[in-house]
Amino acid sequence: MPRGDKSSYTDKQKRQAEHIEESYEQRGLPRDEAERRAWATVNAETGGGKKSGSGRGKTVNHAPARKGGRLGGAAAAHRTAAERSASAKKAAATRRRNAEKRG
Repeated sequence: MPRGDKSSYTDKQKRQAEHIEESYEQRGLPRDEAERRAWATVNAETGGGKKSGSGRGKTVNHAPARKGGRLGGAAAAHRTAAERSASAKKAAATRRRNAEKRG
């Protein structure tokens, strides 16, 4: 089977990839990149093309679909409360200074 052949995927997997691809395109990704990411997500969720036969099914992992947007904020999570507070105070002082300059 040549690479890129989607014949071993179920209709449901093909629909999933199509919906995911549309979602990526709405967010502004090029069509090729959206398609690549969509199939990567389907593969990560379902373990690739589903083959028929009793006992060959694998459980579906929904974590890859929920992953987007959860990667940020790691830097803040590793800082202490005192460090975050000091940073907030510094930012407030900067905003105050800039406001005085403008008005």
